[in-house]
Amino acid sequence: MKPTDEQAGAWTEAFESGKFVRKSSEFRDHIVKDGTFDVESGRYHLYVSHACPWAHRTLITRTLLGLENDISVDVVDWRMNRDGSWSFNDEEEGATADTINGESSLEGIYNRAFEGWNESQRIGTVPVLWDRKHSTIVNNESREIVRMFDSFAQAGMGNGTSLSPVGLREAIDAMIDANYEPVNNGVYKSGFARTQSAYDEAVTALFSRLDELEIHLEGREWLVGEGVGQLTEADICLFTTLARFDLVYVVHFKCNLRRIIDYPNLQAFVERMIEQPGVRETCHWHHIKAHYFWSHQNINTFRIIPLGPLEGAHTK
Repeated sequence: MKPTDEQAGAWTEAFESGKFVRKSSEFRDHIVKDGTFDVESGRYHLYVSHACPWAHRTLITRTLLGLENDISVDVVDWRMNRDGSWSFNDEEEGATADTINGESSLEGIYNRAFEGWNESQRIGTVPVLWDRKHSTIVNNESREIVRMFDSFAQAGMGNGTSLSPVGLREAIDAMIDANYEPVNNGVYKSGFARTQSAYDEAVTALFSRLDELEIHLEGREWLVGEGVGQLTEADICLFTTLARFDLVYVVHFKCNLRRIIDYPNLQAFVERMIEQPGVRETCHWHHIKAHYFWSHQNINTFRIIPLGPLEGAHTK
């Protein structure tokens, strides 16, 4: 299904008064039982970057729900092209070719779903959920893909668990909403700020929310639920930002008031997430670090990739 004209026109990252403004996702169809995009094993394919925290959410969800045999995956190279696009490169460790459509770049995937994409100056983002049956993109919004994956588990696929149980869904959504602007997007607003005031505003909001989360996690293991809580989508959505924080954001995005390792409860949360079955294997530290420092040449002119922190210092 092609995006609306309004969505298609919002392809670029924008700046208002020096503030970074994230573009909208263009493809927003949903997998629904007995719908156009039905819940079927082997029908859907996920395109991701190991570097991208939004794509990482979908990989972790796929793993924790045990959907590896139901939803296939390809991985782009960690090097983002100068125009912000992604390419496939099966010679790079951790990356793959496009095993479904044989394209050399993610732009080719978008062009298959929306003819003329390549000529219209839009840039394709990850993650992408592809439908083999209709040869099109279902969705490229990570939060919606994560929620859709739960429908596979409810249909009897994977390990049968749920990361968004109905009784907790309101609390999950509220927590994700509360963390999105100050934390998930906040690191980018800090790093891409073009004025001192925009940076000061973003980084202050970021650490204010981290301070709140540190208090919230006192005596808890997970963000929502009774007692110690229950592992849900809210934890996944926070984790992929925190896992990159000390490795990248502290230096590269100037988020250096404190490190996550300076927050005992947040650091314990990161370690707890990494110890969940299969999660560590979704964390490709080289792709993450090399991508940011190499790709954002407007921030790091000479593309020098720092040696530290020592392995394990940010995640143990």
